[in-house]
Amino acid sequence: MRPKIICHMIGSVDGRLLSDRWTPLPEGAEPNTILKVYDEAAQRMSAQGWIVGRKTMADMVSGTARSYGVANTSRSHSTYIGNRRERAIAVTVDPAGKLHYGTDHVGSDHLVTILSEQVSDEYLAELRDDGVSYLFAGADGQDLYTAMTTLGSQFDVQTVLLEGGGTINGAFLKADLIDEISLLVYPGIDGLAGVPSIFEYHGTSADELPAAGRTLLLLSVETLAAGVVWMRYAVDRRPAE
Repeated sequence: MRPKIICHMIGSVDGRLLSDRWTPLPEGAEPNTILKVYDEAAQRMSAQGWIVGRKTMADMVSGTARSYGVANTSRSHSTYIGNRRERAIAVTVDPAGKLHYGTDHVGSDHLVTILSEQVSDEYLAELRDDGVSYLFAGADGQDLYTAMTTLGSQFDVQTVLLEGGGTINGAFLKADLIDEISLLVYPGIDGLAGVPSIFEYHGTSADELPAAGRTLLLLSVETLAAGVVWMRYAVDRRPAE
């Protein structure tokens, strides 16, 4: 059974994600207010881990590729669980296996990567050597439902926070894998068209509706430090008419 997935994000009032572009906080607010408010809200949801895309995780790890002299075509698609102990998990969706870690953790959280079945045995050997756990999302790495089912059953995860950029959030939205949205609205504006936003599903047609069949039900609203507003919505899946 897959875990409950809460998309936990902070954005400007126009839904943009690049915080260095936002107008400043009200006078008197501490510089680290936003990160503190975001992290404190996350802790209140009692998740066992968090998920981001490859580009977001790339800013957190700095390992280098190594050679292991093994076959270059993967034949084993079994989940690998490193020495996780009791740690929460930091999950990245990296179908092509482009990231190199050099460690098994980010902060205090154990690293887990979601791959396609096309990654090489050499890359898998590197992950095992680093102690990084891994699982698979089908032949092309796009089967997020299977990956989340594995995450729930083999990693004993009941709730996980999706904290990606707009692209990975959009992929989870299209796959109908988001159960709740936790949105912190920063009291500022970006204003420029084309800046990354909270959900950015890259479909094949302008007529696609990646959120079709779902309705948001308001669960709660809170005003936090510096005028940040925290809204939580349940995702209600309506049967097709």
